[in-house]
Amino acid sequence: MPLAIVHSRGLDGLSAPEVAVEVHVAGGLPGVTLVGLPDTEVKEARDRVRAALQNSGFEFPAKRITINLAPADLPKESGRFDLPIALGILAASGQIPAEALNEYEFAGELSLSGHVRPIRGALAMVLAAGQCGRRFILPAVSAEEAALARDGRVLAAHTLLEVCAHLCGQGALNACEADADCDDDGAGYPDLRDVRGQAQAKRALEIAAAGGHSLLMAGPPGTGKSMLASRLPGLLPPMTQEAALESAAVLSLAGAFQPAHFGRHPYRSPHHTASSAALVGGGGVPRPGEISLAHRGVLFLDELPEFDRRVLEALREPMESGRVHISRAARQAEFPAQFQLIAAMNPCPCGHHGDPKGRCRCTPDQVSRYRGKLSGPLLDRIDLQIEVPALPAEALQQAPDGESSATVRARVMQARERQMRRQQKTNARLETREIDTHCQPDETGAALLKSAVTRLHLSARAYHRVLKVARSIADLAGSDAILAPHVAEAIQYRRFSQE
Repeated sequence: MPLAIVHSRGLDGLSAPEVAVEVHVAGGLPGVTLVGLPDTEVKEARDRVRAALQNSGFEFPAKRITINLAPADLPKESGRFDLPIALGILAASGQIPAEALNEYEFAGELSLSGHVRPIRGALAMVLAAGQCGRRFILPAVSAEEAALARDGRVLAAHTLLEVCAHLCGQGALNACEADADCDDDGAGYPDLRDVRGQAQAKRALEIAAAGGHSLLMAGPPGTGKSMLASRLPGLLPPMTQEAALESAAVLSLAGAFQPAHFGRHPYRSPHHTASSAALVGGGGVPRPGEISLAHRGVLFLDELPEFDRRVLEALREPMESGRVHISRAARQAEFPAQFQLIAAMNPCPCGHHGDPKGRCRCTPDQVSRYRGKLSGPLLDRIDLQIEVPALPAEALQQAPDGESSATVRARVMQARERQMRRQQKTNARLETREIDTHCQPDETGAALLKSAVTRLHLSARAYHRVLKVARSIADLAGSDAILAPHVAEAIQYRRFSQE
């Protein structure tokens, strides 16, 4: 039969549309024509496939070979189509049975020796293929992560010869199974107890973990801001199965997922020289940025004012919506981006503004310009804003104090359970109507908040965020009502942006 059709998958954002690899072998001058909107990596498959077939002991037909990747209007990228193209050529030239291909989908890059190399996005492709009822044959390394999709049936292959032997009934590929349970018990994360002093910062970190709030820490260099940020993932409750798969699928698109870390909250810390595309996502073929790779986890931005202002402004919409939509002339893609933003900054360019020893040499104008790099609308979207002061030498010499991450995490989990029972989402994700329903303080607390709005000139957004933080503080205290002390504590976490 001169025509063979092999099923595979492309990638379009987080979705994986089906791609039919159609191979036709006919008489005429020998040559290979590849159509269907392939990019450079896909076009180079002609040479990789030729060498892989010959080095695996198969015959590369000396005929006119036409390969179509359908649908034609979907751009095709990466080397994942090498394996289906090779199998299509073998089936169209009669070297393997074409009917055996109908039960499977294939993806994998071929080396010149015929070995199958890992690919990006395997988990996303198998999640989509599971709805079609076909089994998926993947490179062994990629199959390990793809097997986390419970609905998918994944077979692992090391070489092209193994795949052909399986299709011909002369061997059997091993089914790949993985433990897809989220058993994140908090072990393996850095311990909060390692941070000496900074009781207020630890309290703010606990509130941020309980309600899913964003946090900005300002203080001199070396006061523990980065240490505190790295402890937040260990305070977060375990992810649900659905959330863990969603996070793993996004990481898989970037080739950054490790099956051993399934169910762990991601922690991303990009350098302040990161571009807008690196942080938010983009490119000719849209790929997820750092905010999507931090989905269901923590995004830590150190030296916040050193980031390009346009890069920071791009965070505003995803912080509100939890998603990022990337539009290009020929491609559009949408990625999830429910991340917790933790940011750190110095109080001035030299870092010692307000030091009692007078080490700061920055002029008021320099300090104003430095802080002015952060726009008001961005600061308005950060729920908790605290000062992290320098510690005295005696505190550094003392034994570690405070509670461990496990102790704090237990309280955070109880607070999250209260939120799930009450509103089925974290406090940070509450909409305006839900705030009116679930976040109303008592009479004394309402009067205190009204006074704070007037004195601190809080915007409507800041007002609502104070209420959401107060709700989280009440949940940590096990209180159904939001009392005046809860509101007072929430207000003090807004004072930094008013200075």
